[in-house]
Amino acid sequence: MKITTKINLLTTVWMLFIMVLINTVVFFLFMKTTVNMEEAALFQKAGDILKDIDTNQSSSYVEENLKDYLTDHSFIRIIQPKNKVIHEVTNDLKLSKKIKGKYTKTKQAQTRLISAENGEEQVLVVRIPINNGNQSNGSLEIGERLMGLEARKELLRAILVFCTLLAALLSIIGGRWLANMIMRPISNMIKTMEEIEMSGVPKKINIQNETKDELQTMASTFNRMIDRLQENLEKQSQFVSDASHELKTPLTVIKSYANILRRQGLENKEMADEAIQAIHSEATRIQKMTETFLDLTNLEKEDVLDINEVNLVSLCESILKQLKDVYRREIILHYEESPIIIKADELKIKQVIIILLDNAMKYSNEKIEVFLEKDEKHAIIHVKDYGIGIPAEEIEHIFERFYRVDKARSRKTGGSGLGLHIAKSIMKLHKGEIKIKSKEGSGTKVELFLPISNRNIED
Repeated sequence: MKITTKINLLTTVWMLFIMVLINTVVFFLFMKTTVNMEEAALFQKAGDILKDIDTNQSSSYVEENLKDYLTDHSFIRIIQPKNKVIHEVTNDLKLSKKIKGKYTKTKQAQTRLISAENGEEQVLVVRIPINNGNQSNGSLEIGERLMGLEARKELLRAILVFCTLLAALLSIIGGRWLANMIMRPISNMIKTMEEIEMSGVPKKINIQNETKDELQTMASTFNRMIDRLQENLEKQSQFVSDASHELKTPLTVIKSYANILRRQGLENKEMADEAIQAIHSEATRIQKMTETFLDLTNLEKEDVLDINEVNLVSLCESILKQLKDVYRREIILHYEESPIIIKADELKIKQVIIILLDNAMKYSNEKIEVFLEKDEKHAIIHVKDYGIGIPAEEIEHIFERFYRVDKARSRKTGGSGLGLHIAKSIMKLHKGEIKIKSKEGSGTKVELFLPISNRNIED
């Protein structure tokens, strides 16, 4: 069953239930109020009769006066104890025969259903005692058919039934309109999804009216999801394109030198050595690039860190010693307090520091300085070089995949343009921040801000 049909049925059934409930209450309140008004009128009449008529007078005199108080289809009786009727007047013999007289010492009112030519009718009977001092000499009984009440009841019932049917009809129309209004953006979303499924091309929902409700929020969320999907597809396409471009050059070099070796063999030792060296160099470059790709892929999939206490001073001293021994470069470590303890994944923080130092060594021939400090919330690592620097207009792009400020120089030094992107991803996993300050020709300073507490990281 369609959602629109469900909404339509539910709204109609609910409306009918409400209407039936309200109509039932209205009907019974109307009947109760009307009968109470009739009772009050008859009790008032009974009081007036007792004031005007002397029951000790002759029977003909009393009954003659009682006739003046008769209304259509009614009777008036004066009853003594043991239900003995001593005076009775009526203009409805059938009614008076069906309702037996009853003596009472208290004020009473009751309604009775009697059979009539047109079905059942209600009869209202009131009784009040006739007191002489402290003694009761009898009771006055008045009864009348509620002819007007029956007519009004039938009219009210017809009106309520008509209103109920009208409400049901309007509910069906309104429910269909409401269901269509609610389902319109959902239908648009389904249609858009089907078009995406058929074409394979992400497409956004066209939001025509700014309703500012949950449906618009849902459509807006869908559009944001499509935007993000398109962005990811573009990044994926860009990644494949850039990776292919990066791999194309070393593969071309390897193929070219392999062809030379195949044509000339190993007879020309100098040419063979050059070809072997080039093939080895380019193969090493491809290996490093592949490892970098794998690191990047693992970072995007990984959302759990191996959090432990890390002493940044000891970690930096170990890293700097290794790099000094390998590259024979002047790398100076500065710190004012030790230890500086943080909660982090030691291997990943080490990877970030090595990426920054590797970039510094590639683009600077002078000394490199590393500063360690901390404040109330963060441990801060500064890596400063005095190399070629970065143009101001390039700084905002350097964290993008495969982005390189000087592509020719980067290719010469073996750069892939992924190092800083990986560093930023690792810092993001640690709820940290990476900032770069640079001036072309004067060097570059990179700052890492790592939270001292791991509470935010684990959250």
